[in-house]
Amino acid sequence: MILIAAIGLLVGGSGCQSASDADPADPATPDSSTVGALPDSVLTPPDSATAAQFASVMQHAMAHRSEVESVGALMQEIGLQFRGRPYIAGTLDEPATETLVVRLDGFDCVTFVETALAMARGAMAGDSTYAGFARRLAEQRYRNGRMQGYCSRLHYFTEWLADNEDRGIVERIDDDLGGRRMTDTLDFMSTHRSDYEKFATNDSLYACVQKMEQEVQARQQERPVHFVPQDSIRAVYDQLRAGDIVALATSIQGLDVTHTGLVYAHEDGGRGLLHASLSDGVVVSPDLQRYVQKIDHQIGIVVARP
Repeated sequence: MILIAAIGLLVGGSGCQSASDADPADPATPDSSTVGALPDSVLTPPDSATAAQFASVMQHAMAHRSEVESVGALMQEIGLQFRGRPYIAGTLDEPATETLVVRLDGFDCVTFVETALAMARGAMAGDSTYAGFARRLAEQRYRNGRMQGYCSRLHYFTEWLADNEDRGIVERIDDDLGGRRMTDTLDFMSTHRSDYEKFATNDSLYACVQKMEQEVQARQQERPVHFVPQDSIRAVYDQLRAGDIVALATSIQGLDVTHTGLVYAHEDGGRGLLHASLSDGVVVSPDLQRYVQKIDHQIGIVVARP
């Protein structure tokens, strides 16, 4: 299952502020006017198991936030707490009506990145509440941070990166790393309409998806996305930090990215990939370049920094 299905079927403060003292202008603190009103039902854990899992990982994150140098380093620490959780596909499309889906018992490649980022941002802002986590997750997952139905979800990961960069949540560093320009053609969803149950027979939603693709393509023509070719990834290891968000660029027509994860920084300077693997669940693949090279249709990586 490809990454757009993971989103669409198919993401360093001081850490000294308390929840009440968090600066509303800080990107780590969601602005309610940006996130939009979320229903009370998603501001509490969906079940007791999720509540216990969240509390355990967030407690660990709060205990380690003063020991790390960046949000990314804390994301790596949080991601390791989920190691061994299974790969679960299609969770975001299960509800009949668009809602904020949270699963901590398993992830796809995008929900893993989104969860680690939302929890790390909360810990760095001194906010350990589940409601704060839910708001940050929604802010990251939806265009302009507002959940307004299926079409507002950030289905293409390069748009996920651009939209979150606009709000200061991540910073794309693909320009700094050099590399090649990625194709501006993004129409996989509309040209594979029958594969998407949500709009396979819904003409108005299909039209919305087409419009979204056109807007994303136009934006990327203005600011192109660049990827580091797969055989050159090791040459930029010294520029990659723990918790950097890695998107695997693809040669599949009409698509930008098919997998994503976090840079895992080894103490010896090597770089791996901490990710939700289709076959192994949440795992550390020890060498990033070797991992990308062995996956069909991968051509390189796009990188953003939390």
